[in-house]
Amino acid sequence: MISSGMSASISLVVMEQDTAIALGSGDVAVLATPRVGALSEEAAVAALAGSLPGGATTVGTNITLDHLAASGVGSSVTATATVISVEGNKILFSVDVSEGDKLVAKGVHTRLVVDRTRFIRSIS
Repeated sequence: MISSGMSASISLVVMEQDTAIALGSGDVAVLATPRVGALSEEAAVAALAGSLPGGATTVGTNITLDHLAASGVGSSVTATATVISVEGNKILFSVDVSEGDKLVAKGVHTRLVVDRTRFIRSIS
């Protein structure tokens, strides 16, 4: 059963492969915005671990992030995703990414619960 308040956090030490240079989203060696988004989605998936019915998975459908501060290579950042609402198969999360006391990013993320087999068949 998925309910409001479910939450998980995922930490990452920023490596060269996580930078804007490596991901093609800029030309400085700082944590790339696309990587911030992926880390936020990873936290959302972790928040739902063990709560989905058999044969189900979730897929991300939207993420809106404000990337507020830079984090350099070697920095440790933590993404936290918290369920804020559940409407049928639609789950809305608040997400934030921090580096210690510094807020790096914040936003919202939407995931849909889908039947895994049917979803995979739909893309073939």
